[in-house]
Amino acid sequence: MKRITVLLAEDHTIVREGLRKMLDLEADLQVIGEAQNGRQAVTLAAKLAPDVVLMDIAMPHLNGLEATRQIRKALPATKVLILSAHSDDAYVNNAVDSGAFGFLLKQTSALDVCRAIREVHHGKTFFSPSISRRLERINPHSPGRAGLPKDSQITSREMEVLQLIAEGKTNKEIGSDLGIGIKTVEKHREHLMEKLDIHDTAGLTRYAIATGIIESSVQLTII
Repeated sequence: MKRITVLLAEDHTIVREGLRKMLDLEADLQVIGEAQNGRQAVTLAAKLAPDVVLMDIAMPHLNGLEATRQIRKALPATKVLILSAHSDDAYVNNAVDSGAFGFLLKQTSALDVCRAIREVHHGKTFFSPSISRRLERINPHSPGRAGLPKDSQITSREMEVLQLIAEGKTNKEIGSDLGIGIKTVEKHREHLMEKLDIHDTAGLTRYAIATGIIESSVQLTII
């Protein structure tokens, strides 16, 4: 029997270890890699080509939404399941828009996590029951739909810059992290503010929290 290969992407070691132990008990599932942040998840996915990635939505360096987008673009056959402690509409909508095949709350039972991995591996979608019920009531084309504005055309690089801004990094630090010049960082910041119609760092931070790009527990000092 060919086992379903799984990559775990979760920055909290205790959660990641718990997931591995849980999945190791399943004869048809095989954990082939573990990532501690979004960038590592993208790199390992490219190297290992897992069947399924179990992806935490809020991770350092690169959030789960953008990591999902990059993995799905590079590896169309790899399915991504998002894990989150939050079930806000914006989080769920953005996960789906990023290419995720499912969204699981961290309170989800072990049985449902394993079931979800099997379902998405076969091309189906899977959402935690409470989210699934809510999605049935949501019209995805409704003007009131929460989430990242599709028509803003935020690029992958801009999304990376947005996360680092929201994490409190200076332009110099962002440039160093991404390997780009300060003037390029400033241009990305300007484009983000224009596309999102947000004109200060505090506003960008609130937006990043509201849409699941960073967790609300991230505290920033804005000068």
